[in-house]
Amino acid sequence: MESIILFVIGIAVLVFSAEKLIEYLVGVASRWTISLFLIAVVFTGIEFDDLAFGIVLNLEDLSEVALGTVIGTTVAMTGIVLAIAAIIAPCAVDVPKDYLALFVAAPILMLAFALTGFLTVAAGVVLLLLFVAFVGYIAYREYAARRPVFRNAEVYEQLEKVGAGVGGGSTGSAGLGGDRTTTGGTGGGFDLPPDLRVDQGFLRARSHSPGVGLGLAVLALLGLIIGAVAAGQATEGVIETLGIEGTVFGVTIATLALSLEDIFLTAEPQRRGAPEIAVANVVGSVVFSVTGKLGIILLAGGEIEVDDDVLAWHLPVLIVMTAIAAGFLATGRLRRWHGIVLLAFYVVYFVVSLVAFGGVPLDD
Repeated sequence: MESIILFVIGIAVLVFSAEKLIEYLVGVASRWTISLFLIAVVFTGIEFDDLAFGIVLNLEDLSEVALGTVIGTTVAMTGIVLAIAAIIAPCAVDVPKDYLALFVAAPILMLAFALTGFLTVAAGVVLLLLFVAFVGYIAYREYAARRPVFRNAEVYEQLEKVGAGVGGGSTGSAGLGGDRTTTGGTGGGFDLPPDLRVDQGFLRARSHSPGVGLGLAVLALLGLIIGAVAAGQATEGVIETLGIEGTVFGVTIATLALSLEDIFLTAEPQRRGAPEIAVANVVGSVVFSVTGKLGIILLAGGEIEVDDDVLAWHLPVLIVMTAIAAGFLATGRLRRWHGIVLLAFYVVYFVVSLVAFGGVPLDD
């Protein structure tokens, strides 16, 4: 029971610290001329909590759980996170086709390495370099296309000038019932866009200097690591208590817990009228999980043996789910039925994984 409590506390610290990290980094980055999609890929796609969790698991000789968590969280990004976002807030999306091609290609590359039977340190180096190349390509494409910077940066600057939201004044929020909202302080008022919901966390983060903001982000990152260590150390006890096979624990219980943050980071921006953040979070997270995250886990903890269940079931499901999600995104609009289809596929995957592949305890 103590292991289960420690695991729950560790996951709670992970989620809280991740939210604070995003808040501080976006608060600083919104002052710079960096595209919204690129910011979201880097700051939400690179999931420090999942990465730290996977490293600890592999170092603790729980490589099956580490690999299961990589696959499980990646499947959950489309089957749970994107699905819930589409169900809650269907909306138009605009994702370049080459981004979607890379989105689908990433898990196929992972499968190519896994077919050898072992994911080696050398494979980890290649996967990590591929993720660096992916981020570099996104940065180049976003710069070349002169895509908009952080969506609400100019509005937040105006709010700060009139003293709204931070340090006094009043703050209005739109998209909650009225057509437009006027806000003002000592400097007068102006109209907010109708689909904007002012994020007080971002306003507070923008009030810090870049140095202070980055310092607070480092503290949040330390919180992620502490939470990951706590959850990782408790994992072996949870497996023994529940009698669940390691890979299945990774793709089920651990995955659902670690997906809470991504559900919020995808569904909420979608609902507030900033789907770029939501889509970039999903695309970036999937590519990072099967390239950069897996690569770092291999470099930190050594090679991982790939069992037959992973090759016959988990990885094929991952590739199919990613391809289906890419097809929905390519239509230019996420619809509610898209989310229902993705969620239904995930439920089937969850049940089959638990029933057909979860009967053998890890100790056996």
